[in-house]
Amino acid sequence: MGLVKLDSIKKIYQDGEISVKALRGIDLEIEEGEFTTVYGPSGSGKTTMLNLVGALDKPSEGTVHINGSIINELDRKGLALMRRDNIGFIFQSYNLIPVLTAYENVEFALKISNGNHENHSRERSIQVLEQVGLGDMLDRRPNELSGGQKQRVAIARALVKEPRLVLADEPTANLDSRTSKEVLEIMLDMNQKLKTTFIFSTHDPMVMEYAGRLLEIRDGRITREERR
Repeated sequence: MGLVKLDSIKKIYQDGEISVKALRGIDLEIEEGEFTTVYGPSGSGKTTMLNLVGALDKPSEGTVHINGSIINELDRKGLALMRRDNIGFIFQSYNLIPVLTAYENVEFALKISNGNHENHSRERSIQVLEQVGLGDMLDRRPNELSGGQKQRVAIARALVKEPRLVLADEPTANLDSRTSKEVLEIMLDMNQKLKTTFIFSTHDPMVMEYAGRLLEIRDGRITREERR
């Protein structure tokens, strides 16, 4: 079995008497080390699928397997531990803590992980920030950084605990093309060196160009797949 496996996944949101079918039967397996992009129009189900893979939600029907665990069988604490120990997140809005410096944002993610890096959290945090080109900006807070620099901090924060899986939801949405290319190169380098599995949700053609596997989703179904 792959790192991620979705079996006959359906997700229905209830809004009063109205049922919204976000996912209508998804079957998917993603192996460790893949660099996969999910694309499609707004409302197609991309973010819903990422939320299920990221243990942020449970399916209405079907089974989600992540790193050998069945998401459906986990309680809230179990889902939190799954996210903490296995998954890194990169959001288009960065989600940095504004009162913390770049270094502190990254170290904070490491400290709340499983503790394997506790004895050298400072060294590890600085190392990852240097890898994303921010070694000279450790003490800057988010309001002192450009959009591209904030996204680099977000990448460092996601990667510092060495997760097996990183989920990136529209990671280039707020970046210009040059900065988008730079952050994609960083993530691809991490993928190749560490075999970290990446799954992107995007509208950006540039992200699609970097993907080793493309999945098109429309109306809650995977309608096209391409491997490179």
